[in-house]
Amino acid sequence: MSVGAMGVFDRRLLLAVDARGYGSADTARQREIQTVLPRLLSEAAEAAGLDRASWVRQAAGDSEFAVLPAGSDEQALVEPFMRRLDAGLRAHNRDRVPGARLALRAAVHFGPASEAPNGFVGPGPVEVSRVLESDPLRRALAAAPDAALAVALTAPVFTELVAQGYTNFRPEEFREVVVEKKEYRGRAWLWVSGYDVHALDLDGSNSGSDSGFDSDSGSEAGASDDSGSPEGSGPPSGSGSGSAAAGAGGGDSVTNNLYGTAINGNVVFGISR
Repeated sequence: MSVGAMGVFDRRLLLAVDARGYGSADTARQREIQTVLPRLLSEAAEAAGLDRASWVRQAAGDSEFAVLPAGSDEQALVEPFMRRLDAGLRAHNRDRVPGARLALRAAVHFGPASEAPNGFVGPGPVEVSRVLESDPLRRALAAAPDAALAVALTAPVFTELVAQGYTNFRPEEFREVVVEKKEYRGRAWLWVSGYDVHALDLDGSNSGSDSGFDSDSGSEAGASDDSGSPEGSGPPSGSGSGSAAAGAGGGDSVTNNLYGTAINGNVVFGISR
């Protein structure tokens, strides 16, 4: 076999995860995240029938980049791994105050990745990293304050697995977005646990600035309104929601006009004129 100057070409299944709010956490909280994150990933891998001990992993406190062995089960990493990871996060967060809950962003890609002296090289690791750090994925998790997990799938993973029916995820559960990060431009498909991702505000219009969030601050701007409801769950500006009009005779009648989409837990209500 002829081998070029770059060595043997290989495609690998790649996973990247990152925890929300690590940078603003105190030392005890950071230690807890570093303890809990590997455990939850290991439990999810075991439930999905994946051998996490065989993964080449690069950990960085609140995050992990993993290259799975050649021939790893792509279906298993998308589902049930993500379902089990979400369940583990929710169990961990049960009875915890909002500031102590753990929420993760995750990205999955299948693409070129070759071993190098200090890790892996190739467009695959770059792409999964850019998708993980992308604005749409960050905003999706910020706009869903009760969610424990927001997942982004790259085009090969979504189109060849989810769209073709190889998982129990329905394609309409995902939202296609454009990812522009540094030198990278591509597309990804987002899923947020417990939310209709299509109803989430991903353009930053309610945060006052496109950069009004910080993955390490623990307080993404626009994560919730004063009532704690998800961003984008209320009526749009100018809809007349909550307006009151006195009766013609000075009576006490009140008229509420609600338009848009309201989200309550896993239930989405469409409200029309």
